[in-house]
Amino acid sequence: MKSVNFLVSATLIGTAIIGIFAFVMLYHNSPVIVAGQYSVVNKWQLPSQLEEISGISWMDGGFIACVQDEDGVIFIYDLEKKKIVEQIRFAGKGDYEGIAVNGPDAYVMRSDGLIYEILRFRESEDKTISKFQTNFNFKNNMETLTMSADGSSLITAPKDRDRNKEFKGFYKIDIHSKSLSAVPSVNIIKIDSTTIDNSKMNSIRSFSPSDVAIHPSTSNYYVLEGINPKLMIINPDGKIQNVLQLDNKNFAQPEGLTFSPDGRLFISNEASNGYPTIVELMIK
Repeated sequence: MKSVNFLVSATLIGTAIIGIFAFVMLYHNSPVIVAGQYSVVNKWQLPSQLEEISGISWMDGGFIACVQDEDGVIFIYDLEKKKIVEQIRFAGKGDYEGIAVNGPDAYVMRSDGLIYEILRFRESEDKTISKFQTNFNFKNNMETLTMSADGSSLITAPKDRDRNKEFKGFYKIDIHSKSLSAVPSVNIIKIDSTTIDNSKMNSIRSFSPSDVAIHPSTSNYYVLEGINPKLMIINPDGKIQNVLQLDNKNFAQPEGLTFSPDGRLFISNEASNGYPTIVELMIK
């Protein structure tokens, strides 16, 4: 299928784009940031090719698909062998920030909102690469990407500004039509700015999503903050369950987030005064 078939009409997006979740500044009904409610189960030191690791996605067989923000390559990392076992090129140089694997297919988000669709991405003879532009650009600084629970849509969110300056929203993109649509009900996430960063900064600016993943059993949304490492847990109705402060020793620069089908949680970290890592953690 040619890439032109995947281009999304600006008019369609302009009318259809709706936030799944909106981040707004309210000073009540917000949880308090907590520390020490998780434990590190495993930690993998990654090779130098992944110093700029920016997104991860679980694959069957104990593999994790990784992208880094400088080159258009999908790295397949074997957790058991503790090494990269495959490299799949899909594009040239660029700022690639998020990846979502859906069975034999992979989707990669560039920071300017361009999405690469790599069908049958591990089949060198049969893979098909196309791309389509969402209604986001470099000003939005797109980093998050995951699959919806039913595998029908991609979920993404701007790290910096949204289309509406009053909130930051999550959006879903149908993988077949490439159009944006809303979930049955739009849920408002109420975040007290003091809860997010213990200051009076605007909560919209002080929480910058670097990735999102959906728990396979609870369908809760886990939202990662990389600048001041945190992990926010939100239920399907949009209610914040918890906000965990992550320690700087294990999470120097967390950029990627993924779950295995049995609920194991993995976070990737860019190299920061050390080496890049993948960390498995258990929330208590």
